[in-house]
Amino acid sequence: MSFAPCPDPTPGDAGSCNAVETVIIPRAHDIGGMEVARVLPSAQGQMIGPFIFFDRMGPVRFTAHQAQDVRPHPHIGLATVTYLFDGTMVHRDSLGNERVIAPGAVNLMTAGRGIVHSERHDATVKARGGPLFGIQSWIALPKAREEDAPDFLHTGAEDLPVVSDGGLTARIILGSAFGAASPVGLASPATYAEITLAPGARLPIDPTHEDRAVFTLEGEVEVDGTRFEPGRMLVIRRGLATSARAITPARLMLMGGEPLEGPRYIWWNFVSSDLERLDAAKAAWREGRFDLIPMDHDEFIPAPEDGAGRPRPQAPRP
Repeated sequence: MSFAPCPDPTPGDAGSCNAVETVIIPRAHDIGGMEVARVLPSAQGQMIGPFIFFDRMGPVRFTAHQAQDVRPHPHIGLATVTYLFDGTMVHRDSLGNERVIAPGAVNLMTAGRGIVHSERHDATVKARGGPLFGIQSWIALPKAREEDAPDFLHTGAEDLPVVSDGGLTARIILGSAFGAASPVGLASPATYAEITLAPGARLPIDPTHEDRAVFTLEGEVEVDGTRFEPGRMLVIRRGLATSARAITPARLMLMGGEPLEGPRYIWWNFVSSDLERLDAAKAAWREGRFDLIPMDHDEFIPAPEDGAGRPRPQAPRP
């Protein structure tokens, strides 16, 4: 993970008051012929509100027999948000849910005290190939909600509000923005939206949340006179109102939220405010004490060996 941190503002120095506080450059990995760019968690342990994990998947076009599934694996203490721009995936979980997620829809899976799920490609994509492009993010749960019963909610693209104003179009995935509210409920105050901008159009970034960031998916944008290429997470300085202007046609993800009440530890697929809870989840998975997926239980992803993926605290921004 790479960073371009900005120093604290200096009185009388306009340049030190730039709205972009930090630029996060993701680290890319090849997973089964698909590039996955990890943006959060960062090496600085920085969360954006309750967002503790952010992966860009693709874009990729699989050839025949190339697409690989994500086998059953567990989560605790978080909610996963899966959102696609192209292609489809099949979600199955230990609550018995089975859903095809298509572009513009959102899967919100709340792990709470524990859930197991898989993400697979359908038979047509496996046989003939096809595209995949999307984002998966994790939202850490408040301490009081970490042991909630697991839950799953699928919301179709037609049920998410879309706001258009000039050259800006926003699909509100979570929370509210631009006078519209998503029907998807959250455990923490947060906003998450897909933004498309025509050249010259602006995305206003108001201080509606303490933490805010913009991820540049496609196209080039300008903030405070500085241009940013695709694949950059722009962390906005707290309390400042600013905007991102599109230099070329652009697609962005706008995200923000309120900091949690303290740091979270993350180990493999588990998030918790309590290190002992991570150890208990690790043991439960290795000993087969998680509920299985009724229609998908013949294989699974094993937990990393001891010493790998050591728990580390992910702290809200200071």
